[in-house]
Amino acid sequence: MHASKVSVVVPCYNEARTIRLMLDGIISQSFPLDQMEVIIADGMSTDRTRKEIAEFQQDHPELHVRVVDNPARIIPAAVNRAIEAAEGEFIIRLDAHSRPESTYVERCVAALEAGKAANVGGVWQIAPGAQTWIAESISAAAAHPLGVGDAHYRHAKKAQFVDTVPFGAFRKSLIEQVGPFDETLLTNEDYEFNVRVRKSGGRIWLDPEIRTTYYARSTFTGLARQYLRYGFWKGRMLLRYPDTLRVRQFIPPLFVAGLIVGGLMSIFWEWPRPFYMTVIGLYVLLLLWTGLVAAIRSRKPGLAAGMPAAISIMHFCWGSALLWSVLKRK
Repeated sequence: MHASKVSVVVPCYNEARTIRLMLDGIISQSFPLDQMEVIIADGMSTDRTRKEIAEFQQDHPELHVRVVDNPARIIPAAVNRAIEAAEGEFIIRLDAHSRPESTYVERCVAALEAGKAANVGGVWQIAPGAQTWIAESISAAAAHPLGVGDAHYRHAKKAQFVDTVPFGAFRKSLIEQVGPFDETLLTNEDYEFNVRVRKSGGRIWLDPEIRTTYYARSTFTGLARQYLRYGFWKGRMLLRYPDTLRVRQFIPPLFVAGLIVGGLMSIFWEWPRPFYMTVIGLYVLLLLWTGLVAAIRSRKPGLAAGMPAAISIMHFCWGSALLWSVLKRK
């Protein structure tokens, strides 16, 4: 049996385009490879994902890489299947859309061994998912405060305790304490897991020196689907844990609800119309100004139109899906 100190677990489905980038990031880690294993829980991919993994295994026999099946094809199930197969004392979760910096594993393990917190993580550096102006716009929007609010894992400059971290690293024994990832949530499972960690008395530690590159969606359609899913399952999370609602999460659904109510009122009464149109106008101007500034600073003209489109998609898809989730309830 392979003796591992660290098990890197990766949920995966049809990730042929980025799975090798993630694996290349792991093989470049400063942490000893002979103390590390990689377990990829694959949702029965239909593209070249498994072939890419097999080719990597042949090229790098020095790193122990295993694939386990995830017939459920949902992220929390994938994480659970990988953890069940893990042999390491420490679990480090990554995403098939990500590439960790070379010290990622080393810093995560050091923080856990130092007793910083029950779960530790770092910051995302957002990169385009393709070499197109749309992908660059989505990447810029996903890294901008107007798009993601005050999420610490996007903007933190100093180490601190937080509500959640992307991916996360923890001792395998934490699963025995708080339970596995919730397989009734198709997304937001990491936040829900961290809620249980905090309620059990554990803390979440974010260190900006723990860094990973995350490859954003490459099309507006993909972005819309992503944020519709995020918003819907965030709504389900809030129904369970209403005390976890944060200001940045409240604004998009409130804005969407306001537009709907204001639009309906403007149909029947004249007095709301000036205020309603002013709000829409200011919102559009803010988006256009954000895109223009980004385009000038980066010298990428496509951002002038692409960023406003991407941010508005994020706001409206997330906000409307959250509202629908809460109102629908079942």
